[in-house]
Amino acid sequence: MTQPLIELQALRCERDERVLFENLDLKVMPGDVVQIEGPNGCGKTTLLRLLTTTSTDYEGQILWCGAPLKDQRLDYLNKLLYVGHLPGVKKALTPRENLDWFCGVNQGHQRCTIESALEEVGLFGFEDVPCHHLSAGQLRRVALARLFLTPARVWVLDEPFTAIDKQGVRNLENLMAEHAAGGGCVLLTTHQDMSMSAVRKINLEEFKPQSEWSAGDIV
Repeated sequence: MTQPLIELQALRCERDERVLFENLDLKVMPGDVVQIEGPNGCGKTTLLRLLTTTSTDYEGQILWCGAPLKDQRLDYLNKLLYVGHLPGVKKALTPRENLDWFCGVNQGHQRCTIESALEEVGLFGFEDVPCHHLSAGQLRRVALARLFLTPARVWVLDEPFTAIDKQGVRNLENLMAEHAAGGGCVLLTTHQDMSMSAVRKINLEEFKPQSEWSAGDIV
């Protein structure tokens, strides 16, 4: 039987004295693309932060390959790529320099060259333009070019389609499908409808405690 890459067991998270979600159970298998849904403020980005270990303020268990994440944090982080809502791009550097730094820090087998990655995201000809001259959409593309370079097995993406045109969305969906088909997994948030047929959707509203319901929630 195939073991989950990531497993959440009875996960509970409270912020500002308000429980965002509780009793959250989830198994993320090799090949899964999991879309975290819910209205603003329900805890989507908070959940991603828990999954990237940038926050440890939770109750319950997060397992990596069957063992507690806290005991295997280094191994897990070596196999994780996180692209947050902000691009995380150094604007004083060029796209090529940003990605060269990324590859230097994240040593491992590159899936393609930096030039090919930038071409894949539509930045051919912008390789050596300082990023402070680029638009918001182009900065987002620099960040997403990391997906073409990384050997990471786990992708955690917060609103990856922000400022990306329709063709860019299609290309990114194809890349996620290819990554999943190769045994990786993707966890993402997005307000956009996805055309991928094999996406698992988890709505955090289903894990909101009853005490947090408002009268408008009752039908």
